[in-house]
Order: sequence, then structure tokens, then C-alpha cells
Amino acid sequence: MLPTELRLRADRTTLTITWPDLTAELSAEYLRVESPSAEVKGHGVGHAMLVPGKQGLTITQLEPVGAYAVKIHFADGHRTGLFTWDYLYQLANEYPTRWAAYADALASHGLTRTQLAAPVKRHAI
Repeated sequence: MLPTELRLRADRTTLTITWPDLTAELSAEYLRVESPSAEVKGHGVGHAMLVPGKQGLTITQLEPVGAYAVKIHFADGHRTGLFTWDYLYQLANEYPTRWAAYADALASHGLTRTQLAAPVKRHAI
């Protein structure tokens, strides 16, 4: 679904996206750990990576990609995921479930949102 507005908060930590039926505020941290890139999602089922230590992360640039997506550049240098409008809509609608799963996965690996560490294989997400 095509959004009607994308707005980056002045502190660059939150992207507000408005669709005809929904407005969502998605943190840079949430967008980064749910990036659709191969680096995060892997190259197949069971290959997703858990990305810790992204609390307080900012967005440095929003780059339109045709009429179907946006490439988000993050302050940690990550910029390879193409966030389609449909994927952003899905992230907005599934936020409570995805965020809880992320928090549980961090805890099960002994990691935190503030602890910088290498990504680890994410299980059963």
C-alpha cells in the first residue's frame, strides 16, 4: 500500500509513515533490526541474523527507489535493504509481535539493545 507521507523526526531516531488507513512511528532501531537486507534476513529460511546494540541509532538519509520503496541509510553504515511500501506497512502492523520476538531473541542470546556485538544467527523467528 502506497504511503501518503514519510516524515523523519528532527532527532532522526523515528520515521513517521502515514497511509490512508494507518499512521505509524517506527524507530530507526526497529527498522535496522528488521532490515530486509540479506545481511539481516539471510539468504533463506533459518538464516536471519539477530542484530544487537542498535538502541539510539539514527537515520542519516532516506533515498527513494522508484515508486515502490525507500532505501534507508543508518548511522552505523547499514544501507543495503530496500524497504518496499508493503514491507513498511507490514512492519507497522506487526510491530508488537516483531518487537517482542526481537526482545526475547536478544535475551535468549544474553544480548541487549545497547550492547555492541556481532550479529548472531536468529532462531525460530
